[in-house]
Amino acid sequence: MTQTSAEPAGLSPEAEEAGFYHEAALNATWTGARLAMGALSFGFGAFVFAYFYLRSLNSHGRWYPSTLTGPHLWAGTLIMGLIVVSAAVQTAVLQRIKAGHKTAWQRGALVALVLGLAAVGLQIWELLNLPFFPGAAGFASVFTGFYPVYLVIALMAMIWLEMLIMRCRPIAEISFVEQPPTFVEAFAVQRFQAALSAFTVVWNYLAATAVVAWVLFYLVH
Repeated sequence: MTQTSAEPAGLSPEAEEAGFYHEAALNATWTGARLAMGALSFGFGAFVFAYFYLRSLNSHGRWYPSTLTGPHLWAGTLIMGLIVVSAAVQTAVLQRIKAGHKTAWQRGALVALVLGLAAVGLQIWELLNLPFFPGAAGFASVFTGFYPVYLVIALMAMIWLEMLIMRCRPIAEISFVEQPPTFVEAFAVQRFQAALSAFTVVWNYLAATAVVAWVLFYLVH
């Protein structure tokens, strides 16, 4: 009697290798987002420490002297509001794309992008039209140290969002609710969704930071 054996059906070595790199890419996306928020917390924390340290010392009354004119409250409020609304819009439309509504997300993401860029532009105007110079007081030094850093990070976040909008264009809308026909297409959709979720978390973190900064620099000082 002749015995025959068949090879077990399974993925090709190329598909297995692609799956390995795909899982690594997904893990790297979330790890990178968490590390970014941790690094930003240390960076922003340095300014918060300087704020309260100099404010508590108030050496020679130079933290916020009576002659110092503070930053424009309306500008600071509008900047914070634009960023918070942008993050809220992005969070809301994220649920739409998870439900398969790609067009709805694209429109909402464009709104979030415009609001974020408007906040960046207004922040540039605010820094160029401050009623004090950086060394005028302790408050002025911390203010002019924190906001340029935050401005650059917010601009980078908006560039990230613009890249996500462009990445989404070639992906078929049906791919967000049904399994694409090839693993390459499926991997592309999953990586995009992971990057989009990571961006949303980071942008919400920056929105919360904007609220804290607004309270410290425009309300309390």
